[in-house]
Amino acid sequence: MARRFRNGDYDEELNVSTAFTDLMSNAFMILILFLLLAMVRSFINDHVGLTDTPPIIVIQDEGAYRFASGSATIPQAMLNYISQQIVPEIENKTQEYNINVVEIIGHTDGQPNSNLTSNLDLNLENVASGALPVGKLQAGSNADLGLMRALAIVQALRNIQVNEQRLKGLSFRAYSAAQLILPSGEFAASARREDQTRRRIEIRFTRLGKVQEVK
Repeated sequence: MARRFRNGDYDEELNVSTAFTDLMSNAFMILILFLLLAMVRSFINDHVGLTDTPPIIVIQDEGAYRFASGSATIPQAMLNYISQQIVPEIENKTQEYNINVVEIIGHTDGQPNSNLTSNLDLNLENVASGALPVGKLQAGSNADLGLMRALAIVQALRNIQVNEQRLKGLSFRAYSAAQLILPSGEFAASARREDQTRRRIEIRFTRLGKVQEVK
C-alpha cells in the first residue's frame, strides 16, 4: 500500500514537472514572438518611406506671401503662414517619411537683377550661421536672390525650432535654383520677363546619408 502511495506521489511530481516545463516553453515562445515583433516594428520605423518620395511643399510668391521685388524680407503674413501651416506640415512629413534634413530652394523668374553688386561672398557664411540677418545681403543676380530668400525661410524655421521647441532633430539647408527650373520640373527657356508663376519657395525632404568616397 505504501509502495503504491510512493508511485502515485512520484507520478504526481512528474506531471507537475512536465506541466512546468511546458509552461516555461510556452512563455519562452511568447517572449521570442514579442522580440520578433519589436524587431519588425523597429525595422519598419527605420526604413519606412525609403522607397517613397515625400511630397514637395510649395510657397507660391503671390498675394500676401510675396517678397518685395529684389528683396528677401519675409512679409508678416508669410511668417504667420509658415508658423501655422507650413511647420505642422513639415513635422508630419518628416515623421511619416523618417526625414532628418529639410531643403529650402528659392526660385525666381527670368527678369535680370538690376543690382550688379553682390556682397554674398563677404557675408554669406555669417548669414547662414545666424550671426547676421538676411537683410544684410545684397543680391547681384537671380541666383543670389533665390539663395537669400531660401536663407530667410531657413532662419524663420530655425527661430521656431529654438523658441517654440518644434521641428526637433531637423537640419535645414538653403539652395537657389534661380530662374532655371519651371514649376513642372523642366528647364526654363530664356524668358527675360516677369512671371509670377515661376517665383516660389520649394520645401523638399531628404535623409542625411554617409559620405562615400569614390576612388
